[in-house]
Amino acid sequence: MLMFLVTAHEFGHFIMARRNGVDVEEFGIGFPPRIIAWRKVNGKWRRLKKREWKKAPGKGTIISLNWLPIGGFCQMKGESDADTEKGSFGAASFWRKTKILFGGVAMNWLVAFVLLTILAWVGMPHFLDGQFTIDSDTEIAVEKPVIISEVIDGSPASTAGLKDGDIIKSARAVDENSERIDIVTTEDLLAFNKRHAGGLVYLTFERNENEMISEVELNDSSAAYLLGASITGSAYYVSSWSAPIVGFMTTAQITGETFKGVGMLLYNLLSGIVQQINPSEAVRVSGAEAIKSAGDSVSGPVGIIGVLFPAFAASGLNNLGFLVALISISLACMNVLPIPALDGGRWLLIAIYRLRKKKLTKEKEEKIVGRAFVAILVLAAIVTVIDILRLF
Repeated sequence: MLMFLVTAHEFGHFIMARRNGVDVEEFGIGFPPRIIAWRKVNGKWRRLKKREWKKAPGKGTIISLNWLPIGGFCQMKGESDADTEKGSFGAASFWRKTKILFGGVAMNWLVAFVLLTILAWVGMPHFLDGQFTIDSDTEIAVEKPVIISEVIDGSPASTAGLKDGDIIKSARAVDENSERIDIVTTEDLLAFNKRHAGGLVYLTFERNENEMISEVELNDSSAAYLLGASITGSAYYVSSWSAPIVGFMTTAQITGETFKGVGMLLYNLLSGIVQQINPSEAVRVSGAEAIKSAGDSVSGPVGIIGVLFPAFAASGLNNLGFLVALISISLACMNVLPIPALDGGRWLLIAIYRLRKKKLTKEKEEKIVGRAFVAILVLAAIVTVIDILRLF
């Protein structure tokens, strides 16, 4: 799935390059060494022999399949902004370069939109607070009821006598926000508890096929937890005519949450580092917690493949599809960031030199992009180490 998403990103660059007059020398699935390669000759695709790989005769794009399954690449002619040869990336206008650079980002958003639209038709998991739905065209398909999987000792749930395996059926509150609701999804119970934090509620549950009611005094909103019980359940939201709208709006919601998460990550990391040089021990401890929070909120390929994919796959194809859409949006959002080694950063670098009316030489561009790429590799190595430590 990761290889598919990265290849789809590169295919976005490929499509926009071809549409905007830039020659693509090679589009590769996976990374070299090569397994097999083709090139279009006289209107027909021809498989290239190994001796032709280095200097394949004729013009046209080479399509290759490669051994290392870590994504793909789109090698354009003259990728430096300083190139002037006809058909090169450098010779394209600024607007055409913009479309080419953000073609991959657009493709990742498109993949997410398609996946989320399909999920809206067959069953959309809910992972976001206030996740978008159109009530008049939404049905809830319950796969598994809301069940208590673990009760924390000394918690409101434990004091009220709730136990592992209890099936929560409904909830009733008697405070100023008095209400009664049927508990169909885990989101229902979490939202109910949040609305009545610190209040007295009555939970109707099923235990050994017997229906029972328990009085629970929830913790207030400042506590680490309100009920003190882990809950599981599986319910999907199914739409018909509104599925494309739900797919689009959910893509927009996740995009917003992703940018918000990146902002919080950077804030926690930078503020945590600054707090480490403060003479106050309490401030340094707070800074260490902020840095830990930043580390916990990031996961690389090892964490995704080793932890997230197995967990989501075990909970069903719908949840796995949602995760793939989430990663696709994350790839789009990350590539928009103004880091020179990424699409958004390269665009910003070209734009700055355009505004300054100065020439961005090949040597200068390679130096800036190269240093940024090394920084990303260092960050990737750190994230990989953190992922491995989490696994073991």
